[in-house]
Amino acid sequence: MIAQLTTLPRGTQLLFGGDQLITVPDAIADRFQPGDSVVIAEATLEVLLIPKREKQLAAEQVARALDAFSVVRSASDASIARFFELFAARLGDDAIWRAIEDVNVRDVASAKERGRSTTRLATSAGMRASMIEGLKGWTSATSRRGQVLEVVQHDDWRAELVGAALGVVAFVFEGRPNVLADATGVLRSGNTVVLRIGRDALGTARSLMELALRPSLLEAGLPEDSVCLLDSSEHASGWALFGDKRLGLAVARGSGPAVATLGSLAQQAGVPVSLHGTGGAWIVTSRTTDAEDLQSIVRRSLDRKVCNTLNVLCVLRERAELLIPAALAGFEAAAADRKTAFKLHVIKGSESYLPKAVFETRVAIERAEGTLEEPQAELLEEHGLSHEWEWEGSPELTLIVVDSVEHAIALFNKYSPQFIASLLSADRSEHAYFYDSVNAPFVGDGVTRWVDGQKALKKPELGLSNWQFGRLFGRGGILTGDGVLTVRTRSVRKA
Repeated sequence: MIAQLTTLPRGTQLLFGGDQLITVPDAIADRFQPGDSVVIAEATLEVLLIPKREKQLAAEQVARALDAFSVVRSASDASIARFFELFAARLGDDAIWRAIEDVNVRDVASAKERGRSTTRLATSAGMRASMIEGLKGWTSATSRRGQVLEVVQHDDWRAELVGAALGVVAFVFEGRPNVLADATGVLRSGNTVVLRIGRDALGTARSLMELALRPSLLEAGLPEDSVCLLDSSEHASGWALFGDKRLGLAVARGSGPAVATLGSLAQQAGVPVSLHGTGGAWIVTSRTTDAEDLQSIVRRSLDRKVCNTLNVLCVLRERAELLIPAALAGFEAAAADRKTAFKLHVIKGSESYLPKAVFETRVAIERAEGTLEEPQAELLEEHGLSHEWEWEGSPELTLIVVDSVEHAIALFNKYSPQFIASLLSADRSEHAYFYDSVNAPFVGDGVTRWVDGQKALKKPELGLSNWQFGRLFGRGGILTGDGVLTVRTRSVRKA
């Protein structure tokens, strides 16, 4: 017998996993109202309250996107290309961009007042140019929608595997205005999208929608609801969105814990996911690492804080006396480029290879909450290798001295988010061993910042996925608009 939940007494226990009980926190029990939903994120063991309003809002936006999908999935490639062309042109209009920037300035000020990071929130000329470049790229991109991907011949007929639009794609992402433009790439393959952006960038997202995105959809002859913004600052709206079984794909970008929660809800609903929560790249040195090359690579891998920024440096013990000074010089140069100081975390047992001065010196470090005076270097336990440093202006990383490349690989596979690994070696056989042994979707031999859809594939990325949550099925770690598709099969008789 099924009944509607109308009250939630304190101490209520919920069954999950078939044989486990979890007690509803008192704060959730006290807030519960009829029409609300209580769900368990099993992967994170959280009990979550989704208010009725947030649940309805998410359901309505998915329904609108589904209605739009019935049109977009068969829309001409020319009309979809026209949308990207118009969207790019509006972002290139100085008057429109100034209006968007004005709203963004207010978003940034509000975020700073609340002690929030604004590194990726503030718009810039570079962000604008990147958004325009990405949108223009989709105008000429070839869609695999309708393409015959494979043919199996039979005596008097053939089976054809044909690319097709997937459906409604849900995005939940952090306060990065440019991601809103990137996410529209799913339209290239005939999909529609529902977006939920963090509170910090919500005002900027609204202005992008109103001034540039929606007018471009309408002028291109596409439904206005081809791109829907979930206009809510509540985390619960994202939880409700990812739990909607009607989605074709759920994409989450942001902090590790938030992404883990969202991913759990989507997977429990049977929705495929693309998750990237914890970032940070690892660089490993070898017997053949060139000191000058290392200095340059460290500097260029720390130009700004994004997910592919260098986070952990493993220096081979037998070359530490030569390579650590070079690494520190690159580190210091990266900080000087940003007119600030660097922050170093040293795994215990490695400190003897560093000058004592870095532990004794106090420097001004730029944090989200302001500039703080801190020791330039501090000791860290080995398990600290799993931590991603979310720095603002001051470059920050972890350093460990390792016995061998094999030792570094073992540490990476144990502690890292299994994201980006780079080996600096002149030995190609060592690179082959590294590639086979390190459990990462992105493996390189130099600067870590190449892990980006635009840089690597010359396509705007919708998301990067690490292997922290398991290897991906049937696709690469870089998700792009033309990769969001399904496959239909048809039979064709010979004439």
